[in-house]
Amino acid sequence: MRMLMVGAGGIGGYFGARLLEKGEDITFLVREGRKKNIEQQGLRVNSQHGNLHLQPALLTKSMQAEPFDAVLLSTKAYHLEQAIEDIRPFVGEQTMILPLLNGIAHVDKLVSAFGEDAVIGGLCFIETTIGEDGSIVQTSPIHQLVYGERSGERTARIDKLKSHFDDTKAEFVLSENIDQDMWHKYMFITAMSGITSLMESPIGPIRELPSGQAAIKSLLEELEAVMTAIDAPIKHGIASIQLDKVNSMDASMKSSMQRDMEKDQGIEADHLQGHLIEKAHETNVFVPVLETVYTKLKLYEANRNMEK
Repeated sequence: MRMLMVGAGGIGGYFGARLLEKGEDITFLVREGRKKNIEQQGLRVNSQHGNLHLQPALLTKSMQAEPFDAVLLSTKAYHLEQAIEDIRPFVGEQTMILPLLNGIAHVDKLVSAFGEDAVIGGLCFIETTIGEDGSIVQTSPIHQLVYGERSGERTARIDKLKSHFDDTKAEFVLSENIDQDMWHKYMFITAMSGITSLMESPIGPIRELPSGQAAIKSLLEELEAVMTAIDAPIKHGIASIQLDKVNSMDASMKSSMQRDMEKDQGIEADHLQGHLIEKAHETNVFVPVLETVYTKLKLYEANRNMEK
């Protein structure tokens, strides 16, 4: 199976490298600058699960190649529109598109571009960053990629994909309810990124304060109320389950959005918090904590744009 990994950053680079380590046919679609870096220094992964130094096959959007069997998307949401155009030449009638983006709004955009049947479901749990030298630094025990048919069916194509994912030195999990899994992660990442970015703090000091604990709880309950109002496939009482998860996390944990803000980088405010605010307004759900979070994020974006 020929697989195209879109991007060789923290997520795509890591999981693509693990598949390549196993011996899978992986090509990375990258920008010219990243291509030069990898050609000169290789694709390097520093991880507690084992370091890698590989020389993968590389493509840029100006190059030509036959359509791939699977395309794995790991771009940020604000790069999605460009990524869709970049992968068009490499998508055929039988190509599976597996997005690993946070949130849910990207699914409709991919379906609109490539058709309902082309898009399967996916998400991942991993902490990575790109070092100053371009290497991928993977920093926690968790390195899990979850995937499946959005219909929940066990199809021949998903079984074939599973056969190529199995026995990789990362956790690839086939889900029979990936749609629900994606919504649950959406709730968690929206709350976690929102509260840590709002408070400019790791999660531990926030949740230790009674007021911080109350803010986290209220935000999760607001998110559950919005998702319930739009008939998202979530478990009843998921906010309470997610709160337990937040309270069990390492106290030093920061969200990737918070880290991006500390580095003065772009964030996915509209894709995550903004999308649910739109749904809240459409369904008349009151979300004061979510709106406070979103205000903080949009002010950050406005200030960042003014400084450019």
